[in-house]
Amino acid sequence: MLWPTIFSSLIAWAGVVQGITVTSSGSSYVVDTASSYNFIVTISSSTCDITSLKFYGTEYQYQSTGSHIASGLGSGTSVSYTTSASGDTVIFACKQDSSSFDLTHYMVFRSGSANIWMGTSVNSEPSVGELRYIFRLTGMTAAYPYGDVSNTAGGTAIEGSDVFTVSGQTRSKFYSSERFIDESVYCATDSGATVHACWLRPNYQATEKSSGGPFFRDISLNYGGDYQSVTYYMNSGHVPTESYRTGFFGPYVFSMTRSGIPSASSVDVSFFENLGLDQYVTTASSRGYIKGTATGVSSSFPIVVHWFNSDYQFWVYASSSGAYTSPPMPAGSYTMRLYQDEFLAASQTVTVPSRSTSTVNIAATAAALVNSRTTIFKLGDYDGQPTGFLNAANQLRMHPSDSRMSNWSPGTVSSTATSSWPMAIFTAVNNGQKISFSLSSAISATATLRIATTLSFAGGRPQATVNSYTCSAPAAPTKIDSRGVTRGAYRGYGEIYECSIPAGNLVSGTNTVTINVISGSSGDTYLSPSVLLLGALLADVLDEAWDTFGALIRSLKQVITMQYIVTDAQHRPFPIRYVDESDMTRRHHHVERGDNGEGFAGLDGRYQGVNSRRHGRAQEELDDVVRRRCSRGLLGPDIRDERVEDARYPGQP
Repeated sequence: MLWPTIFSSLIAWAGVVQGITVTSSGSSYVVDTASSYNFIVTISSSTCDITSLKFYGTEYQYQSTGSHIASGLGSGTSVSYTTSASGDTVIFACKQDSSSFDLTHYMVFRSGSANIWMGTSVNSEPSVGELRYIFRLTGMTAAYPYGDVSNTAGGTAIEGSDVFTVSGQTRSKFYSSERFIDESVYCATDSGATVHACWLRPNYQATEKSSGGPFFRDISLNYGGDYQSVTYYMNSGHVPTESYRTGFFGPYVFSMTRSGIPSASSVDVSFFENLGLDQYVTTASSRGYIKGTATGVSSSFPIVVHWFNSDYQFWVYASSSGAYTSPPMPAGSYTMRLYQDEFLAASQTVTVPSRSTSTVNIAATAAALVNSRTTIFKLGDYDGQPTGFLNAANQLRMHPSDSRMSNWSPGTVSSTATSSWPMAIFTAVNNGQKISFSLSSAISATATLRIATTLSFAGGRPQATVNSYTCSAPAAPTKIDSRGVTRGAYRGYGEIYECSIPAGNLVSGTNTVTINVISGSSGDTYLSPSVLLLGALLADVLDEAWDTFGALIRSLKQVITMQYIVTDAQHRPFPIRYVDESDMTRRHHHVERGDNGEGFAGLDGRYQGVNSRRHGRAQEELDDVVRRRCSRGLLGPDIRDERVEDARYPGQP
């Protein structure tokens, strides 16, 4: 019968008409995804530039300059495309092998979609020294999520060619950045936010070949007047802390929408597994997992676990309990790092298995986190950021000279006034910042001043003076040849500087710490040598030394039976512990025996019973607390430390 045959033919013809199409038009390819969004893209067949980008019939591509890798792959680029067997996917491959580039860039279109899936297979770093894809879009004057901070239209340059003042505010493309670990979507939008043009990072693959780790940040958006730059940076020389990687970057996704901000995690990239793209490593091939638990860091901060080697980088947030499972990682050896927020807590080497999972736990080892100490004062937290310090809340989104910044020289700051202490010290702006603190009595012991930093510029490093004692000048830090704080960056190598303060220098009454930045270089105002701080801490470090000794004694006890115990005036042994080891005074604590013959000394000097919680805990507490305190005379004249072989606690058989 003829009618069914004709009907079937009509259905087949309609499917072709409604599906994705590619047509040649002069020196260009025109891709029509046949979507309800009327999404049509024109690609140069000689350079791979996108020269037209239409959405709902409106042209958004800036006509004087195309959108492309870097500033364009240039003439001689081989541009070709293939269509999937199903006919619903078109893959463009743009190959350039020249003195400037050795890469293949892929653009993937799917029927009915207003997305462009991208991936870049790189054999060597582009000669320009960075790898990015930049869209240049008109009619998109606004930005998500940080608004006008990167709108430099009509501005006056105040630093180089990338920091401007606009209507009394400082602006820069650098102020649009976000940490890679937190940045999954950012968009250009029209003034009414009815149309969004966004970059999406759907999963770990989008950054596994990038450089700089989870906290690296780079330019995202910049409206300069003619067009909005919507840039996807894979690596750059903007405060670099790591060598570049090569291989397959992506997939990463450009998306246009009229329905608000798209969700990165909802974008399907699984079909890339079957496209056969150069250097793409499939999940099924040789990837494996690491799972485990992180300990020794505070759950008050985000807990981050990071894996990297010369070929890949990955990261995850751990749960508040420290549990984590890695993304699927290519098998091999990796450095595994643990961070308390951004502060490096531990580092170790792990081997990722092929097609299976290994359990590897990680515990903090950083002295700043795990060593005990009697703290005299502390400004800031060990979080790897200048959070909480003066101007830190503004620094990511404006220049240090901005009128919205507070005065960088607040005068002498109390040791309890974290928010008054400037996040950065510049040799030409606010050198010689002072911290004051009071002691009820002099400290006749060595103390340590620890200054933790996040970023140095022009060789700047802190040299401190405590009252009349001046610390030795530290060696110059590893140089990062890039502007930092003025472009919204704060993260470098995170150097920590320590200075031993000899006994007798910390006096009763007011004490003053003065911090100067020193350098063999110079510069004007905010481009002078500088350091960004995450914290300053002054502590009695005898406790740290005793911790090491205590560990040795505990090891020896495995061989010989020898215990340190505390006795009263009648030489009767009993366990003792302190309620609060953070007490910062030098007062003596008298211990009185309880009715049950055991207990602990409170800071108020009273003895308190602990009932049945005694043997194992008492042993541990004697090692970690009492021996240190006894040796320093902190428990009073009636208590002394004795060495007794095969000692027994009260009530022990």
